[in-house]
Amino acid sequence: MTRIAIALAEDFADWECALLMATARAYLGVEVLTASPDGRPVTSMGGLNVTPDLSFADLDPARFDALVLPGGLSWEKGTAPDFSPLLRAFHEAGKVVGGICAAASAVAASGILDGVAHTGNSLASHQKYPGYHGAARYVDRPQAVSDGKVVTAPGNSPSTFTTEILKALGLWSPEAEAEIGIFSAEHR
Repeated sequence: MTRIAIALAEDFADWECALLMATARAYLGVEVLTASPDGRPVTSMGGLNVTPDLSFADLDPARFDALVLPGGLSWEKGTAPDFSPLLRAFHEAGKVVGGICAAASAVAASGILDGVAHTGNSLASHQKYPGYHGAARYVDRPQAVSDGKVVTAPGNSPSTFTTEILKALGLWSPEAEAEIGIFSAEHR
């Protein structure tokens, strides 16, 4: 069974991971587990209180097929945890790594984006991180970008982010396409 880890920080953007979580879990039979820095509850930007399944220390790449980070206010507040070691561990193990919105910049900070096509909220948001040297591979567009097993998206793109994560996991199917199509129909 495919397993996706969703790494949540305080003030995470709940809508950025919700479509992926619901589609993968309810329609595709994927096990989706959430984690917080210490395994304690976190509250989203929208006030959703989440009791995670795990702590970040429990996120072993050998047990998961993907690590996904939603963005949120913790980056703006300067309180986001350093995801770099976790991201690099998943990437080096050949797992899917995804970041949307401010979390795409967290992926940039890890150095993973230096060698792959990627996007995010803006190139400037990535360049705030000294570990980022991938400006030449930045793609300025409003949809998610997938290169190999690395998926990034600006915060306005939860539908294409979900699509690209599912494709990277080999889970893209007519059923997945139908479900995502329902949620992205307004953008056609």
